[in-house]
Amino acid sequence: MDYKPVKLKRDVTAVVIPSGEKMLVKKDVEVMVTQALGGSYTVTTEDGHMVRISADDIDALGFSVEKKEDKQESQTIEEKIWDELKTCYDPEIPVNIVDLGLIYKCDIQKHDHEYDVRIEMTLTAPGCGMGDILKSDVETKILKIPSVRLCDVQMIFDPPWDQTRMSEAAKVKLGLI
Repeated sequence: MDYKPVKLKRDVTAVVIPSGEKMLVKKDVEVMVTQALGGSYTVTTEDGHMVRISADDIDALGFSVEKKEDKQESQTIEEKIWDELKTCYDPEIPVNIVDLGLIYKCDIQKHDHEYDVRIEMTLTAPGCGMGDILKSDVETKILKIPSVRLCDVQMIFDPPWDQTRMSEAAKVKLGLI
């Protein structure tokens, strides 16, 4: 996807990549979109900062929120959860966190007509400042599934992540095979 420079329509608080710190980017600053996946946008500012603009703030870029297709009623809760996980992206890597192999475990417990979801995930690098952002992204998206009442995401680093955890499709996308 080719992007042209975009002037921000309003001030927006963005997340600096990879530190995870917040940064105010002012209205009329020109940015270049470098990635638009999972509803958020990775942009580079005029002064060279790479930042992530959340789905809640994409109007600042002058874009509108894409409507998701309705989930089929026939989908199981597990299928819905994995579909949502596949909409979460590391802002520096154009591959979803499932195909990157960052999800180690997804435990789903049913309580009456609702579900508690516990996820163990990791990062490509333990010191990545985007960990809290990715964790929050996962929790927010899973909690939007109608019958989910709880989503607990734990960051773990044992075993450490390596490229062997990636799907073949991810390796192809990143030019590794």
